[in-house]
Amino acid sequence: MKPTTIWRKSYSSSCRQLINGHGAIETLPLKSSNVPFPRGKLYASQMFDKMPQLNVVSATAVIGRHARKNQHEEVLCLFSAMFVLNLRPNEFTFGTVIHSATAVRDIDIGKEIHACAKKIGLHSNVFVGSALLDLYAKLSVIEEVQRAFDDIKIPNVVSYTSLISGYLKMERIQDALQVFDEMPERNIVSWNAMIGGLSQKGHNEDAVHLFIDMLREGFLPTQSTFPSAICAAANIASLGIGRSFHACAVKFLGKLDVFVNNSLISFYAKCGSMEDSLVIFNKLVERNIVSWNAVLCGYAQNGRGKEAIGFYERMSSAGVKPNGVTLLSLLWACNHAGLVDEGYSYFNQARLDNPNMLKPEHYACLVDLLSRSGQFRRAEEFIRDLPFDPGIGFWKALLGGCQIHSNVELGELAAQRILALDPGDVSSYVMMSNAHSAAGKWQSVSTLRREMKEKGMKRVPGCSWIEIRSKVNVFVTGDRNHHQKDEIYSAMRFFVEHLKESEDFNLLSDS
Repeated sequence: MKPTTIWRKSYSSSCRQLINGHGAIETLPLKSSNVPFPRGKLYASQMFDKMPQLNVVSATAVIGRHARKNQHEEVLCLFSAMFVLNLRPNEFTFGTVIHSATAVRDIDIGKEIHACAKKIGLHSNVFVGSALLDLYAKLSVIEEVQRAFDDIKIPNVVSYTSLISGYLKMERIQDALQVFDEMPERNIVSWNAMIGGLSQKGHNEDAVHLFIDMLREGFLPTQSTFPSAICAAANIASLGIGRSFHACAVKFLGKLDVFVNNSLISFYAKCGSMEDSLVIFNKLVERNIVSWNAVLCGYAQNGRGKEAIGFYERMSSAGVKPNGVTLLSLLWACNHAGLVDEGYSYFNQARLDNPNMLKPEHYACLVDLLSRSGQFRRAEEFIRDLPFDPGIGFWKALLGGCQIHSNVELGELAAQRILALDPGDVSSYVMMSNAHSAAGKWQSVSTLRREMKEKGMKRVPGCSWIEIRSKVNVFVTGDRNHHQKDEIYSAMRFFVEHLKESEDFNLLSDS
């Protein structure tokens, strides 16, 4: 057999020369802007030269074998070689090769393969079309996602699910819900995609309700379903709903995998039930770094800094190597508990042992730690010595500390920096107004509020909620809409009066 040569030309010329006037297949050169194929030309030649009986089925089998081994560069070169040998790819060839283009995240190669499928007339095939949908969805080209879907003659459940995933990734929630409602049939993967997407994009109540709807329609959840549903319950701090999801997981799955257990650890921690979180962690036979970080983050969220440090030492003794999330959780725990020296020590230790671990969020957390404790000089020096330009988060951390300690002068500097980076930031106006109020500078408060009004800025009211008997009660600042508002305010007055009579309240007032 004559040795194969891989030709590479431009995308436009490959489309023009793909099929000549007599219907014979010509060269499809693939040109990658991101992925060099140094071994591809020679390798493709050797692979096909060794095959005694070369046809589209055997070539596709070779391509599939390389794809399963994640050898995606070789897959793309072998695909290009098929055209040199006048082998017409079928729908299975395209499905495999499009997956490889997705894996190397090269949109240009993906578009070339799409053009090739269109020339041959296979773009409307449901197998090829679904692969193209997945490509464009994962590489965030939503216009092409819709176009690829419209090209499919008879879309199936995979096609619809890929379209939904694309919409969810681009945060087009209503479009995703509409497609989901219009699906002629659904499977558990469709439900998982919808529940997971809503949870990831912050639509937690919708994700919880959708999970319940799924159970009502008789679909059995899998190990992949529960992490998203439990995470959604955690984000709305619904302990009752989350417990029922936990029971549901035990009922349907029996043995829970590490991903479900990790989501449960995080869920109980976020709901303030660290004891339940630790019970699950301690029973885990298979643990990974996410398991340890979930507990550490839980201690941080609940202001239990000393226990977080103790747990970190336990983690180190177990030989588990920390990552960036570990350090961030540890710094956060020290921050919430006011453990300044400990937090500074852990940061410096990471800076010496593993400087590549440090990201801007770690530096920002340390600025917040110093600012909250009133150590403004150290915070300023730390910001000045940063190895990069401080972003808005750093100045907000500093401004937050200034608000707590009524440092109006430094707070104004921080607010100016914030507004220079984001002129429409409402929170910096509110924080500065609070700092002026604490300092008794009412004229400055009035000026800031007037400026906010002139710019059309509206303060987003604070919100909190509590779950009682599996019902979530939501409150905003100054809320008087709750049906038990009279009893609530009566109880608050009782507690305030009781607090005023205590010795601790008098000490706080004197200070």
